[in-house]
Amino acid sequence: MTLPGLPIRRELIFLALAILLALAAAGAFYVSRATTLTVAVAPSDGTEPALIRAYADALTAGRKEVRLRVLPFDDVRDSAAALQTGRADLAVVRPDVALPENGLTLAILRDQAMIIASPEPSGITEFADLDRKRLAILAHRDADHTLIKALAEHYGLTLLDDAPDGPVPARHVALVQLEEKDLAQAFAKKRVDAVVSVIAPAAPTALRIVGIVQAASRSRKVAFIDVADGTAIIERMPRLQAVTIPAGLFGGSPKVPAEDVRTIGASYRLMARAGLSRTVAADVTQHLFELRSGLSNATPAADYMLAPSYETTAAATSARLPIHPGAIDFFEREQQGFIERYETWIYLVAFLGGGLGSALASLRQRLSRVRRERVEEATDRLLAIRAGVRDAPDRRHLDALAAEIDDLAGEIARHALERPTEARTMSAAAIAIDAARSTVRRATPPEAVAAAPDGPFPAEAAGGPVSVRPESASDAGTGPLSSERTPSR
Repeated sequence: MTLPGLPIRRELIFLALAILLALAAAGAFYVSRATTLTVAVAPSDGTEPALIRAYADALTAGRKEVRLRVLPFDDVRDSAAALQTGRADLAVVRPDVALPENGLTLAILRDQAMIIASPEPSGITEFADLDRKRLAILAHRDADHTLIKALAEHYGLTLLDDAPDGPVPARHVALVQLEEKDLAQAFAKKRVDAVVSVIAPAAPTALRIVGIVQAASRSRKVAFIDVADGTAIIERMPRLQAVTIPAGLFGGSPKVPAEDVRTIGASYRLMARAGLSRTVAADVTQHLFELRSGLSNATPAADYMLAPSYETTAAATSARLPIHPGAIDFFEREQQGFIERYETWIYLVAFLGGGLGSALASLRQRLSRVRRERVEEATDRLLAIRAGVRDAPDRRHLDALAAEIDDLAGEIARHALERPTEARTMSAAAIAIDAARSTVRRATPPEAVAAAPDGPFPAEAAGGPVSVRPESASDAGTGPLSSERTPSR
């Protein structure tokens, strides 16, 4: 009979604990590492690319928990498509041009107003007054063209992209593409009657354009088209927004405009996919506004950033252009702290840790019991050998019993060296080994013993049976066994 080895050793337990610690460290690293988001940016000739790149650089320099990877596009339709298809987590979007189905607003990067100005006394104060007129446009963007065309059609006008050489037909308005430097000369030579620009009203470019128009007027007065029925237009085109240009924005003497001007506008928005974590969305929004002062030093576009307006949380999440819940958390100062963010994981780790500790303790007790039981089984077998020696029929059978005793003694010794075993158990095993060997030796015929040069037990050739005992009670508890030589009697 042999003593089989235990399936789990102390080294395996230490290895399991090391693996658990490594997994815990990996989890801590995963939680603490920065989250990298891909942001689709357009248009290539707008102010948004510079703003987003400055924001990405500021996040990296500040070692924030969120980082941005910029994905540039030429047109806002492409950036919206990137968000729609999942290529990007964030995107610069102009909703009146292309609105991704999964896009939720984090911030308004720039509010734009359609400004149509002409030198007085042109008589162009309403959209219908543009009939048969030539309208200069400086930056020809597809998005701006779409907006101007939609408003012209609302008032029954057809927009001509190529201005005719002769008079403009009735119920038509001709667009004339110009550079800013050629605008003053175009007014002087009557090549254009007014100028249109979809731009942030307070932008330096808007101030320059109105200044050119003012210089072309003998009275230094500027006429602006007032869109009186803006509410009706927004009902038809809900992705647009009403904009009011305050009196005196472009100058105070004379006041330009003389009165508030109502018009229609659009916005460039930073949108996030709907599935983006509220925590991450809140962090992106928070850092965008917190770093605003530094971003303003890098690009003037940072001065035009706005928080989307809303009255209640329900209105924000159910608006025509909904706001991301994470952005609302920042605006409402309801951002989650570390405990709130990871409380589920904390409770889960604590629960599993307690369960794992209990399981390890139970496993240790079970292994200790299994070790004791296996040594006891070997001891029982040794006692059974001692009791059955008298029935041994011949010398060959006694030799087999002696060999089995040696095997059991070796297994018990090896087991004690590899694994701690109780002193009481090991003492009983040592006594059983001595008793079994003594009984076999006495049962062996004297002539057989004399004929064998090493005796029936080779280990006893030097003078007596070998007793396997713990060196002390404390030593037995740690497993090592000692070999004592018992004098022959």
